[in-house]
Order: sequence, then structure tokens, then C-alpha cells
Amino acid sequence: MSREGYTGFSRGEARTRTARSLSFENVGALGKLAKLPWGFILLIVAMALTGVAMLYSSAHTNPGEANLWYLQLTRFGMSFVLMLVLALLPLSLWRTLAIPAYAFTILLLILVEVMGVTGGGAQRWLQIGPVAVQPSEFAKLATTMALAWYYDRVITPTSGRILIHIGALVIMLIPAALIFKQPDFGTTLALVASGGVVIFLAGLSLRVILFGVIAGIAAVPGIYFVLADYQRERVDTFLAQMSGESTNALGESYQIEQGLIAIGGGGFNGKGWLQGIQSQQDYVPEQHTDFILTVIGEEFGFLGTTTLLLGFAVILGWAFYSASQSQSWFGRLASAGAAATVAFYIVFNVGMVIGLLPVVGMPLPLISYGGTAMLTTMACFGLILAAHMHRDEKLSSTGLI
Repeated sequence: MSREGYTGFSRGEARTRTARSLSFENVGALGKLAKLPWGFILLIVAMALTGVAMLYSSAHTNPGEANLWYLQLTRFGMSFVLMLVLALLPLSLWRTLAIPAYAFTILLLILVEVMGVTGGGAQRWLQIGPVAVQPSEFAKLATTMALAWYYDRVITPTSGRILIHIGALVIMLIPAALIFKQPDFGTTLALVASGGVVIFLAGLSLRVILFGVIAGIAAVPGIYFVLADYQRERVDTFLAQMSGESTNALGESYQIEQGLIAIGGGGFNGKGWLQGIQSQQDYVPEQHTDFILTVIGEEFGFLGTTTLLLGFAVILGWAFYSASQSQSWFGRLASAGAAATVAFYIVFNVGMVIGLLPVVGMPLPLISYGGTAMLTTMACFGLILAAHMHRDEKLSSTGLI
């Protein structure tokens, strides 16, 4: 894929776009906010409020978790403001911040190895005062930005040779290796997948990608033996269920089986909000985080779950379309990478909950409880909106031209 086709304007079009950009820059902050795609933003708000309602339903009977819905609403409010601020930043500033953000994230991942807090079987958290953050979540967006910066700097209309992509692989694999060591296999896969989308859009041959996929599949047996014990147990359970072998319903397969019971019990229309048996009796572990889709499936059935997934499809469809309209190489790649990051959140979470993937500990964007995941998701949307708002910016190696 050539960069030239995305940045070249005719002389008349360039004058038109330059005039439009200059008039946009003279608009104040309120004027810029008015130009945001509010239909897209309101859909994000609707999805997040759905998540708050589901959190209340899943946790209100547990005294220790009864206020999770309020905490999530507060976090969403703060993240929403951050998203709007990020949306107003020019792409030239996003590009300038790409490498510092990437370097800072690598530093945080190293600190996790040194002084991280263990949770869920992995040392993946940093305790900063009263706040615990998960740097591996930040790494997804930071890596996407760094890859977009890299390709924006090295690819010219006459380049595109495979050696260029080796540098991108290094950028992607450094945080992936640090996250895998925590160990957090799910986040590692999501980071590699979203980074792979950026590399593919930058012009890596499909044959090379297929070769990489085949090599990755061939390496699975070796990867299996370096997984943590609890991760191997999850993989064994998944393979046993897929092959029809019996598993311990009260042991390693309890979570996934209870989740499937909850989803199946919802039928077509669901049992109604706050009326689910599995959700109200807290049968499904982690039903307020990674398995919150089971609450939606039980209480709103096939109809509610499908509506939720259609909402995500609309958000992602618009995000990828908006990325395709960006006239800068950085904006196109960074926006598409941010959209892919959110997309793989959804794919891995849904696949995990319905038993098509091993349990990997991946939250459902905007729906699951979690501060770091919410912040990362909204920052991704901020980047997508920024690329949309400044889609006529044409960046060179020295900035806006």
C-alpha cells in the first residue's frame, strides 16, 4: 500500500483544504466542540451507561461491590472529558507525543517487573498512591502511536521494502515481551493483533503475514510450556471443551459453564433487568468485569446482546471509515490502529465468554468495570476523533504543511 495515494492533492484541492484548515484553526474551543461527530459520541455514551446499568445489576446484591456502578460512572465522566480534550489536539501534536508516550509506557512495564502488584495470577499492576494502574493497557495505544510515527517517518513513495517492517516488529515486540512475562497472554495477543493491523495497512505483503501466522501456529506448542500454570489450565480446559471431553464443572471449567448457563437462560428476550438468576445470585465469577456479557445475555437475552454488538459494530465501522478519510499517513495508521485496539478487546472478550477462546482476562470496552481499561478505550476514541477533526491535515517530516 503506497503512502503517495493518501497524501497527494491536486493544486486546487490543496488550496481548498488549506483554506478549510485555516478557518478551522481560527474557531475557538466551543466551535471545535460543535464540529465533533456527536452522533458517534452519543453512541459511546449510551454504551457506557449500559455498562453502568449492568454493573449495578451484577453487583448491587454484594455489599462489598454495591458502589461499583457509581465508581464506573465517575471514571467514565472523567475519561469522557479527557476524550474531548484529546479530540481537539492536532495530529502534529499527537505525532510529537507518540515516542515519549511509548518510552514512558516501556518504563512503566519495566517498573511492573521490579515493583508490580500481583492480581489475578499475574504481576501486572503498579500501585501509585491510592490508585492501581495496569500499564499493559496503556501499551496498546502507545504502541499503535509509535508504529504510526515510525511508518510516517520512514516510508516514502519509493519505499515499502520488507526490511522497513523489521523496525516496526521490534517496536511492537518489546512491549509484547514485557507483557507476556507478567504473564498476561491475553493482552499480549491483543497488542500484537492491533499492531499487526497497523503493519498490514502500512503495506506488509499478505504473503508475509500468512507466513507469520503459520509460524505463530507452529510455535504454539513451545509457547504452551512457558505459560504460567493457571494459563495452561485454562488452555487445557478450553481444548477439552472444544473436543467434547468431560471437565470438572466445579473446578477449572466452572466459570465458563456458569456463564454459558446464564446466557442460555436469557432466551430471546431475557428475564429483565435485575431479574437474572445467575447474575443476582452471583454464580458467575468476575461477572462485573470480564464476564459482564453473561449478565446482559441473561437479563436481556439474544435481542439485547445482539443490540449491544450492533452498537459496537456501528462504532467500529464509523471509526475505520473515518480513518480511511484521513489525508495524513500518521492520522490514517494511528486512527485505524486505535480502532483495531478496541475491536480486539471486543473480539477476545466475546469469544472468551461464549467459549470460542480460552479465558484470557480481557474486559469488554465501555461495559466492564475497570479504570485503566476505560481510560485506554476513551483515549483510543480521542485519537480517532482527533484524526477525524483534523483529517485534512497533511503532515511532513517536519510537521504540518
